[in-house]
Amino acid sequence: MSLHLSAEHPRTPGAAAWIGGTVAAIVAWFAIYWQLESVSDWLVARLPIAPDGHLYEALQFFFFDTPKVLMLLALVVFLMGLVRSFFSPERTRAFLAGKREGLGNVAAATLGIVTPFCSCSAVPLFVGFVSAGVPLGVTFSFLIASPMINEVALGLLFALVGWQVALIYLVFGLAVAIVAGAVIGRLHLEGWLEPWVRALRAGAVDLPIDRLSAVERIHAGIEALRDIFGRVWLWLILGIAAGAFIHGFVPADMLRAVMGARHWWAVPAAVLIGVPIYSNAAGIIPVVTALLGKGAALGTVLAFMMAVTALSAPETIILRKVLSLRLIAVFVGVVTVGIMAVGFLFNALFT
Repeated sequence: MSLHLSAEHPRTPGAAAWIGGTVAAIVAWFAIYWQLESVSDWLVARLPIAPDGHLYEALQFFFFDTPKVLMLLALVVFLMGLVRSFFSPERTRAFLAGKREGLGNVAAATLGIVTPFCSCSAVPLFVGFVSAGVPLGVTFSFLIASPMINEVALGLLFALVGWQVALIYLVFGLAVAIVAGAVIGRLHLEGWLEPWVRALRAGAVDLPIDRLSAVERIHAGIEALRDIFGRVWLWLILGIAAGAFIHGFVPADMLRAVMGARHWWAVPAAVLIGVPIYSNAAGIIPVVTALLGKGAALGTVLAFMMAVTALSAPETIILRKVLSLRLIAVFVGVVTVGIMAVGFLFNALFT
């Protein structure tokens, strides 16, 4: 009598199982999301604090916005991970290499929305673009649009503030990226690149992203969720905590006095405050929501958010590896003027 042992390997889920599981997870997401407000109100009501005090308002904001924003972030990042599976840095570079200035600035800024790369990618992207023959101004349009018009930020703005503000941010963020890149291109500052960048030759190999299956694209969305969510969640909670403090303890009259449309210095001050803040677009959204809720001027708040995302101090420091100080100064100056113009324009239109 012999003992027969099966050597078969456990079967891995097929495409139908992955797609079905993804759909079920999204349905569960919506079912949980619609219950967040009632659950958060129930939790805060059980705390031993006065229901009409500043602490109660702050905790109500924090308990509701924390799961809400984290869930929104997870859904948007996963969906954009699927979209991003159709792009790669090499393909983006190859596409832009054939574009001249003008149309190239528009294409680069638009492409920056759907191919968002973090600050740590700034140097290899910049080097790859320049070495592939992409005009300097076109490269800057992409590098401005990519972090500033972040698809996660647009999704969160749409869900938390409304489609009007999200659309305004999209249109004028694109305008800043296109115009700033065009201005830098017209200045012909290629000689201000670091010498080793000018001497570099392209040699990257594109990825076969066209052949990815539906399951592989789902895996790309999950990987994006692990990567981006893992790097962003702490900053997002810190941003929500700051927003909760503003919502509960900062008087509306004081915010309107400091960040209102009446003072000419409000927009420049918002830009100066935003530049050194180390945060991504998703992390700053809760602060923006709280500021708008307290009556801060729309243009001033948009200028603050754009400064945080497009003029990030960490990214500027990283770019110093490939740009001279003179070129960095031109880049920061041109983008700052564009952001301030957006702030002043909206404060004038919506006062």
